[in-house]
Amino acid sequence: MAITAASVKELRDKTGAGMMDAKKALTETDGDMDAAVDWLRTKGLAKAAKKSGRTAAEGLVAVSVTGGTGVAVEVNAETDFVAKNAEFQKMVGDIAAAAVGVANLDALQNADIGGKPVSEIITDKIATIGENMGLRRMEKIEGDTVVSYIHNAATDGMGKIGVLVAMKGGDEAFGRQVAMHIAATNPAALNEAELDQAVVDKERQVQIDIARESGKPEQVIEKMIEGRMKKYMSEITLVNQAFVINPDVTVGAAAAEAGAEITGFIRMEVGEGIEKKEENFAEEVAKAAQG
Repeated sequence: MAITAASVKELRDKTGAGMMDAKKALTETDGDMDAAVDWLRTKGLAKAAKKSGRTAAEGLVAVSVTGGTGVAVEVNAETDFVAKNAEFQKMVGDIAAAAVGVANLDALQNADIGGKPVSEIITDKIATIGENMGLRRMEKIEGDTVVSYIHNAATDGMGKIGVLVAMKGGDEAFGRQVAMHIAATNPAALNEAELDQAVVDKERQVQIDIARESGKPEQVIEKMIEGRMKKYMSEITLVNQAFVINPDVTVGAAAAEAGAEITGFIRMEVGEGIEKKEENFAEEVAKAAQG
């Protein structure tokens, strides 16, 4: 019986198996869909479908720099144990290396590593390791110099927080200090111009409302707001933050002293923005005992 592309896709959607595995299953079972599902299950290749509903909020961020291009990727798994798994780490490193040569996340999902697209490689790893996984994010940055830093490294080039800093001038040592600062302080933007104006307007309105509660004259309120907004900018914009290496100067001033101009940065932390479902230990054990 001829195996069609549509039947291969249907089997992949049902089981989460890789394309070649789905095709082989259909070939082995003469195109019988139900038998092909069973064939994949017996080979341990249909596990991915069962795992797909589980929250994957752990994992690793990996960074890779080639010349003036840097990339950060986040690959998630369900538990921190998998982040320490050498197989998982190798996969994440391979994905980060492939990301340097593609434009966006969709292209990375389809990027070829050893004859397979990244999406299939992840599906295969779900089957072998037994946890839900996913390629969640990819961000790129370019500059005259791009410096990387990993905080809480699991192995070389990957860990819980990855930072990339793009600069003109300066040296790698200074760039690394800035990257460490970014890991610690998590600035919202490089400078005031790059902040979301809606965020700035909302904060200004909050400060106006607070100031007016004081009952002070309008001209005093205006000065209060000006001072508070300046303090707000010094807390959330990188170049205006007090430099953790030397809190007496701002990051922008430290960069000028180092002969550098910071042109951009990426900070990526594992699991940020993912809502984790909390379960107590007794419930977890009971659930495991039920199969």
